[in-house]
Amino acid sequence: MKLGIYFNGHQVDAETVQRFACNARLRNTDVLVFDSEEEIPKVDRLIVLGGDGTVLRAARKASEYAIPLVGVNFGTLGFLTEFERNDIDRSLDLVFNQNCPFVRRTMLEVDFNGVKGHYLNEFSLLRRVMPDTDNKLLKLTAEIDGSAAGDFTADGLIVSTPTGSTAYSLSAGGNIMTPDCETFLLTPVCAFSLRSRPIAYSDKSVLSFHFAEGHGAVMLYGDGMFMGIANAGDALTVRKSDRCATFLTADKGVFFRRITEKIN
Repeated sequence: MKLGIYFNGHQVDAETVQRFACNARLRNTDVLVFDSEEEIPKVDRLIVLGGDGTVLRAARKASEYAIPLVGVNFGTLGFLTEFERNDIDRSLDLVFNQNCPFVRRTMLEVDFNGVKGHYLNEFSLLRRVMPDTDNKLLKLTAEIDGSAAGDFTADGLIVSTPTGSTAYSLSAGGNIMTPDCETFLLTPVCAFSLRSRPIAYSDKSVLSFHFAEGHGAVMLYGDGMFMGIANAGDALTVRKSDRCATFLTADKGVFFRRITEKIN
């Protein structure tokens, strides 16, 4: 087995990375240490040292090659990580256990004018706010499997996976979804109508958006990464990806305990 150690150099110091890599090599395995996700396809299992953003970047690339990973939190919240930094060496026990449990997390496939992206957490449509310009609210129509799901006037919309639903739904006053749910969540951001609430829909369905003339620029982001600017007439669909992110875990039942520890 070839083990990869992917680290965020802004969060993890070089001495910690070096010591950890030495401990991994003591287990008679080939270890590749890197800070670019482009190296991920070269390994069989992956340990990620960083925060949730680092894990998201790693998971997107790892999902393309079905590489299982585990995260060690060197960030702030660390909701996607399995271990805290003081337990870093426990991650080695996990990756070298060929029979350890794992969780497959659903991802989104976003098709914008024929260009596709795959995202683990969320896809966001946000109105552009610029100084000295007319910053209009976002106005669009959403359809689920060709049937109207609603007209929205808001600062934005967030389409989240079960993984991404936790923080967004809690902040919007909605419900959270466990990672094994076969559902996505459409959440308005600061909607003009007080009746606008999160909409749950099946991961078998296709969500499409239609933009009104004169709605203003709509900024598109997947897992926080800029994807483009949508205008009237553009084609935008969101569906379940054929990829999934595979996370190694010490306990498949840890989800609700982690919510209590991280959010409360």
